Amino acid sequence: MSITVEEKQRLMKDYATKDGDTGSPEVQVAILTSRISTLTEHFKTHKKDNHSRRGLLKLVAQRRKLLDYLKAKDEGRYTDLIGRLGIRR
Repeated sequence: MSITVEEKQRLMKDYATKDGDTGSPEVQVAILTSRISTLTEHFKTHKKDNHSRRGLLKLVAQRRKLLDYLKAKDEGRYTDLIGRLGIRR
């Protein structure tokens, strides 16, 4: 249910603001989005997995907090990020 190391490295490379960037909000939101989409696919076949559903809700809340922070800090980066990730239509 988690993402692979290669996928995480690719996301860090694609969304990093500078070399070696692993903690910027862009990278964190990209990783969370990948994990959320993986869990969403999991629930299509395992509808009664309520333990993992709780984890999904926690991931969504964490992503929401990071996006709120980024929007308050720099709205240009926020709009660029949600456009690149394809969230918030």
